[in-house]
Amino acid sequence: MTTHKPTIHVIDDDPAMRDSLAFLLDVHGFDVKVHDSANAFLDQVPGASLDCVISDVRMPGMSGLELVRKLKADGIACPVVIITGHGDVALAVEAMKVGAVDFIEKPFDDDILLSAVRSALTVRAPNDDGQRRAAEARLAELSPRERDVLSGLVAGKINKVIAHDLGISPRTVEVYRANLMAKTGARSMSELMRLALAAGL
Repeated sequence: MTTHKPTIHVIDDDPAMRDSLAFLLDVHGFDVKVHDSANAFLDQVPGASLDCVISDVRMPGMSGLELVRKLKADGIACPVVIITGHGDVALAVEAMKVGAVDFIEKPFDDDILLSAVRSALTVRAPNDDGQRRAAEARLAELSPRERDVLSGLVAGKINKVIAHDLGISPRTVEVYRANLMAKTGARSMSELMRLALAAGL
């Protein structure tokens, strides 16, 4: 019996990033197809059933966020992992709101990317009641102020803006962010965002 090798589509306008991702995924047993833009990807895979897509968020032409929206609008069920530069976290959170399964900030550790892809391949119906209850349970210990900070993060705001909105210092926001990670057990900002969105924040 032959086992199905998942095909991972990598979309990035940076050739070096495409090549390094393709090599990493290939070494770990995935079939990989690379595309230099979201439009090129859509031209090559019309309506095909897709295992997983890794897409940069900022690209010439269609952005990663627009791609997630397009796949959803076309009824193409496919987990999308967004990779993002440091300043693009608000965009990445927006992409998760419209259906991306994860986002990873550059530069990232190989293990983080591989873990995100493996998780994406096992994703089934997001936001079901069980997931929502589990997410709410992990957020239950948060103080009202910690929830305020989390809401600011979900809105894509940077620490300085959250601090200004809440009348506290940016350093205090950093302390609250550390508390959020510790109390929820989230290992990354993307996991924290996933929890918050699953809980309906």
